[in-house]
Amino acid sequence: MKAHDLLKARLNRRTLLKTTAAAGAAGMVPGLHTAVWAQGSDKPEKEEVRIGFIPLTDCASVVMASVLGFDRKYGVKIIPTKEASWAGVRDKLVNGELDMAHVLYGLIYGVHLGVSGPKKDMAVLMTLNNNGQGLTLSKKLADQGATDLAGLAKLMRTDKREYTFAQTFPTGTHAMWLYYWLASADIHPFKDAKVITVPPPQMVANMRVGNMDGFCVGEPWNHRAIMDGIGISAATSQDVWKDHPEKVLGTTADFVKKHPNTARAVVMAVLEASRWIDAGLQNKMKMAEVVADKAYINTSIDAINQRILGRYQNGLGKTWDDPNHMKFFNDGAVNFPYLSDGMWFLTQHKRWGLIKEHPNYLEVARQINQVDLYKQAASALKVSIPKDVMRTSKLIDGVVWDGKDPAKYADGFKVKV
Repeated sequence: MKAHDLLKARLNRRTLLKTTAAAGAAGMVPGLHTAVWAQGSDKPEKEEVRIGFIPLTDCASVVMASVLGFDRKYGVKIIPTKEASWAGVRDKLVNGELDMAHVLYGLIYGVHLGVSGPKKDMAVLMTLNNNGQGLTLSKKLADQGATDLAGLAKLMRTDKREYTFAQTFPTGTHAMWLYYWLASADIHPFKDAKVITVPPPQMVANMRVGNMDGFCVGEPWNHRAIMDGIGISAATSQDVWKDHPEKVLGTTADFVKKHPNTARAVVMAVLEASRWIDAGLQNKMKMAEVVADKAYINTSIDAINQRILGRYQNGLGKTWDDPNHMKFFNDGAVNFPYLSDGMWFLTQHKRWGLIKEHPNYLEVARQINQVDLYKQAASALKVSIPKDVMRTSKLIDGVVWDGKDPAKYADGFKVKV
């Protein structure tokens, strides 16, 4: 925590005042009257809130809420707590060492159903980001012609051997993007390959020593693999599903019941930070500078500051601008905890045999996603709220997901367990 406190001190009062003033001028920061949320019956029940995070670019809204002081505005103090693995985040959430976490959407759902460790009722407070994850293949595979999914499928058909791919947690987002991507080319992730679990910060090191042929992970580790000359970008997660849900602000159901005002205050602080990040180039550059620090991601700023602007390179000379890059706010479209988003992860858990029977998809999503609490926080900040708790998307294979018949959707895939 010392490094974190030093970093906060570096953003001195003058810098903070300038930042807040600029944000206010852009209409991004509500008036001081929002402090009413921190008084009287709405006063947070718990002032210090320990929020776990994994060193990934998409931890930024939690970190910046603390560094820029948005948390204090609502009567809480966010203590960002760096964790080594998603399994560690899960355990600390379940046993109460962490109050909340920057966490994989599918991890929260897996814990709630008891299929990814200890079973405990869980809660999703808000979505933290859309897009911005990557599917990286080793340079060795690229040298053999596997520079994209079609090339990988061809190589796996012609050069028969055991191919190993890594994801970050069995029920998590990266596992689902990896499996969906492979399956869209008729590659069965379990029958045609071996899948291993590796914590995000260890991906590049493991690929360097030849432990895997490819991986799916969040930034900056895909770009880091390119910078280090050991991997190439074969696809992005937004190629699999444009504007997909990714990390969430997760906690236990018990925490929300006992500390509803605290939960709402943290959502408001993180929403403000999300809006601040997406407000412009200067803010994104400042964010990259902050989260690159050893207290957070511990990497070079240039590993982060290109892809957050949608500037991509594949490691083989190709560069492009992707408008569907990582987004933290996008006029509020990012953060709403759509029930259909949570349900989608359940359909994929069923598809891949992680759950054996069809759950009551909608009921589980209603239990977990704290839509009403989010609406309270968003309304107080005048953040737009969608009219429907469902949304419709078309994924890489052309299949449309709208949440209307999740069991039929889950059973309808050709490649499945």
